[in-house]
Amino acid sequence: MRLTGKTALVTGSTDGLGREVAKSLAAAGAHVIVHGRNAERGLEVVAEIAASGAGSARFIAADFVSLASVHAFADSVARLYPKLDLLINNAGIGLSASEPRRTSTDGHELHFAVNYLAGWVLVHKLRGALVAAAPSRVINVASIAAAPIDWNDVMLEQPGAVRRAYGQSKLAQITMTVELAPEFAQQGVTMVSLHPATLMNTNMVTTLGVPARTTVEEGRNAVMNLVTSATLNAGAFYNGLNVGTPNAQARDTNARAKLRSLSTRLTQIP
Repeated sequence: MRLTGKTALVTGSTDGLGREVAKSLAAAGAHVIVHGRNAERGLEVVAEIAASGAGSARFIAADFVSLASVHAFADSVARLYPKLDLLINNAGIGLSASEPRRTSTDGHELHFAVNYLAGWVLVHKLRGALVAAAPSRVINVASIAAAPIDWNDVMLEQPGAVRRAYGQSKLAQITMTVELAPEFAQQGVTMVSLHPATLMNTNMVTTLGVPARTTVEEGRNAVMNLVTSATLNAGAFYNGLNVGTPNAQARDTNARAKLRSLSTRLTQIP
């Protein structure tokens, strides 16, 4: 994909991997929709891009802890940008497994809400804009840290279940990608998922007190590889720069159908 004149939305782009990806997209000539909760940091990214003299950017704030906020954010993007060439669902949280279970404004387990349900809402509500710009792409930034969903305890209310929170939300992203990619591809939208790099030196990893194993630059390169590749395998899970094999649950037709039904019920979309 040539990025000059393209419009890209990068969620969670005020810090870490998202910020570096946003700057790289702008440097290649794209207009970047910067997203985050913190307006000060978001405007800093926009100013940095403006000062670089390449590309352009606009900040739109939203807190994905609330589905109402996600819906409003998607509506704003769709209104302002009837054509969207690239959606990178990067926003996410990763809390320590030692912390108590936390919930979103809507009462859903927090990782599942922020890391997964927000992306489900965005791909559906922005589908029209993506189709209008076809050929376009959706990149769901996931992880190899997979924890299969226990359908009897999706919201992790049982003792000790919260340890699966991050991995479950990330596998849900991968599963969603496998499920939705074929129908999106029929309209010219290529959807893939990606594990960019393991334990990058981001603020999230630092906060967890876990030693970093890779750099944000490595993760950025993996994302940009998918952005600019001449072709992508719709529905594929990429591990870094290579096609990987997703967890078995993502390849299970029944599991995908269950996740789709649950996601529709929780978000009222589609």
